[in-house]
Amino acid sequence: MLNAVGLQNPGVEKVISEELPNLAKIFHKPVMANVSGFSVEDYAETCARLDKCAQVGWLEVNISCPNVHGGGMSFGTDPQMAAAVTKAVKAVTTKPVIMKLSPNVTDIVSIARACEDAGADGLSLINTLMGMRIDLRTRRPVIANTTGGLSGPAIFPVALRMVYQVARAVDIPVVGMGGVSSAADVLEMLMAGAVAVEVGAANLTDPFACKKIIEALPAEMAKYGISALSEL
Repeated sequence: MLNAVGLQNPGVEKVISEELPNLAKIFHKPVMANVSGFSVEDYAETCARLDKCAQVGWLEVNISCPNVHGGGMSFGTDPQMAAAVTKAVKAVTTKPVIMKLSPNVTDIVSIARACEDAGADGLSLINTLMGMRIDLRTRRPVIANTTGGLSGPAIFPVALRMVYQVARAVDIPVVGMGGVSSAADVLEMLMAGAVAVEVGAANLTDPFACKKIIEALPAEMAKYGISALSEL
């Protein structure tokens, strides 16, 4: 999947006043809030508001966003900027903070270590890779934005490699994602060093993807002689 939809959401106030209460009607456990921002202040303000929501168990801070005050470079492509966001968010919340890393870097380990040093409670990776396609009929990029975020099974090997590298470089938990679409993918991610796995694009082709993956896990584990996921 190639997308350039921007940050499609109604804003933190609507999330708190409408989306969280609606979610509570059907899901009765803590939820993760994924936070984006275009400045360090954006991130801190949004996290401070979500910190007051008992329903929010932890925050996943997406640092793939462009820094509008820093020339448009994504926070997640520079260790110092990544650390600055981490520190600002940790200063305003008591909830666990997981920093979501961008794969569009030359050295993801340096970004991961910067976030850990700045106080992150965990890391999640990877976000989408940059990609593009051209329409042969119009001879123009398929996406109006020219480039977009590439996700889905094609990026799984890249995600696995980066999770493997980061998990061995830091002492905080790593959440793996990027093209996960089967129980076997989950086992690979855990073997690479992830302590938990997220599923994104697969839900768009099958809304029951997560449910099916969870239900398939016991048989997949038995197939490889795994009695407990903690073994991995």
